[in-house]
Amino acid sequence: MPDFLDPAAGPLVITMTALGAFLGLIIGSFLNVVVARVPAAESIVRPGSRCPACLVPIAPRDNVPLLGWLLLRGRARCCGVRISARYPLVEAGTAVAFGGVVWWGLHRPGTAAALPALLYLAGISIALALIDLDTFRLPFVIVAPAYPVSLVLLGAASWAGHDGRSAVRMLLGGAVLWGLYRLLHLIYPAGMGYGDVRLAGVLGLYLGWVGWSALAVGTFSGFLVGGVVGVVLLASGRAKLRGAIPYGPYLLTGAWLGLLVGSQVGHWYLRSMGV
Repeated sequence: MPDFLDPAAGPLVITMTALGAFLGLIIGSFLNVVVARVPAAESIVRPGSRCPACLVPIAPRDNVPLLGWLLLRGRARCCGVRISARYPLVEAGTAVAFGGVVWWGLHRPGTAAALPALLYLAGISIALALIDLDTFRLPFVIVAPAYPVSLVLLGAASWAGHDGRSAVRMLLGGAVLWGLYRLLHLIYPAGMGYGDVRLAGVLGLYLGWVGWSALAVGTFSGFLVGGVVGVVLLASGRAKLRGAIPYGPYLLTGAWLGLLVGSQVGHWYLRSMGV
C-alpha cells in the first residue's frame, strides 16, 4: 500500500479511484441486465441487450454506459419508447460506489488487498437492493455464490497481508450474523424471508474481516435503518402494519455503515465509556 504521507502517492490514489469509477460504469450497465433478468429466470448472457418494448437488439453505439442514454435523450432509437432513468442512475451510482470504495480502501491501512472483495460486494449490494425493492426477494443465485467468492477473495487478502486474525474474524463474523438472523427467523418467520438470513451470513464475513467494531456497528445499523424506514413508511401510509417490507436494502445499508465507519464509531464509544 502506498505511503499517503508522501505527496507523490496522491496522483496514484486519484488515478486508481478514477479507474474504479470507470469500472463501475461498465459494471453498472451489466447490473441493469442482472436486475431485469434474474427475477424473471432469464439468462444474463443471451440474448444480448435489446429494447424492452419491441425486443430489437440495441446497437453498440447506443449501449455505451450513461452516454448512450444521454445521446438518445431517454428514448429508444428503434421504437421511440421512453427508457427509464433508472438505467443511467444505476450506472452512475455504481461508478460513484466503486470509486468511493477504491478511495476508502486505499486510505484505510491493511484494506487495499481486499479491494476486489469489496468491489464485488458493492456490485451485488446494488443488484440485490434493487431486486428486493422490485420483487421482495433476494435471489438464491446471487446470494449463495457470494459465500465461496467472498471467502476466497477475503481469504486471499488476509494471506497477502499475513493477517490470520482477519481470516478468523471473517469466519466468526459470518457465523455470528447468520446465526442471529436465523434465530430471529425461527422466532418470527413472518418478520423476514430466509433470503435475509442468507445475506446476513455473507455480510458477516465482510464485517468480521474488517473488525469487531465493524461487526457490532453494522449489525446494529441494519436494525436501526430498517426500523426507522419502517416507521416512516407506516406513518406516511405507504406501508401497512402487517404488509411486506423489503429488508435487504436496509440490511445492506447497515452493513456498509459498519464497514465504512464502524471502527471509528467503536473507538469513539470506548473512549466515551472511559475504556
